[in-house]
Amino acid sequence: MTAPTIVSTAWLAEALGRPELVIFDATKYLPNEPKDGLAEFALAHIPGARFFDIDDVADPDTDLPHMVPTPGLFAKKMAALGVGNGSFVVFYDQKGLASAARGWWMMGLFGHDAAAVLDGGLPKWRAEGRPVESGPAAPAAPASFRPDFRPTRLRGVGDILANVATQRELVLDARPGPRFRAEVPEPRPGMRAGHMPGAASLPYGELLAPDQTLLPPDALRARLAQAGVDGSRPVVTSCGSGVTATILTLAMAHAGLPQGAVYDGSWTEWGGRPDTPIET
Repeated sequence: MTAPTIVSTAWLAEALGRPELVIFDATKYLPNEPKDGLAEFALAHIPGARFFDIDDVADPDTDLPHMVPTPGLFAKKMAALGVGNGSFVVFYDQKGLASAARGWWMMGLFGHDAAAVLDGGLPKWRAEGRPVESGPAAPAAPASFRPDFRPTRLRGVGDILANVATQRELVLDARPGPRFRAEVPEPRPGMRAGHMPGAASLPYGELLAPDQTLLPPDALRARLAQAGVDGSRPVVTSCGSGVTATILTLAMAHAGLPQGAVYDGSWTEWGGRPDTPIET
């Protein structure tokens, strides 16, 4: 089974039931959103879908939210969720496109390119009158997953501190403009406001159409170029906690551009430390 980085609702509807297909609801609500992704999943999900909890498929040994796990732990989690190396994995979320890209990016980080995001997510699926199920997901048949970790797609705080001095890489910040400019407080308590020196603002919503589908590749390339993506520097995406940053990464891949890397700790790490420089 082959498919592009993005799959349409029509494509997924036709693919339902194929043995190699694994569908995940990867919804993650922000701390200031009074909803629970798993509870909403139980109310309505795409037939055959399972829940991909980005807080569970994560490093348990850090106080930062949903940081990338070790390759061994990721492989264990994927196998338990029924994902093997022959699986084609489609991620969606309940908002349209907010957190599904994180699941897609993690698959690629661990060497599994047979993964895509459902364009428009559950809202578009339901708006078209397509079927949903309720209740818990059916148990997954255990699988075997062999990871192939790609460290060049990941950045840590030390990398970003070094880049503040060199500006070798372009840091794109996916948070809304008012947060980037420190005009409003961060949703997580205790965070300083502002952005990393030299970073460029590209709110992820500007890459989406009104129905929460990604803009066409040519429109994505134009907006990315406005933000400074011109091929002269590698790109690192960032956001609040490493989730919506991956929408920028997904957009670059969909636009046919090198997807670069993701700063996993993002603003939760940077703004939560006393020793990192900040611009407002």
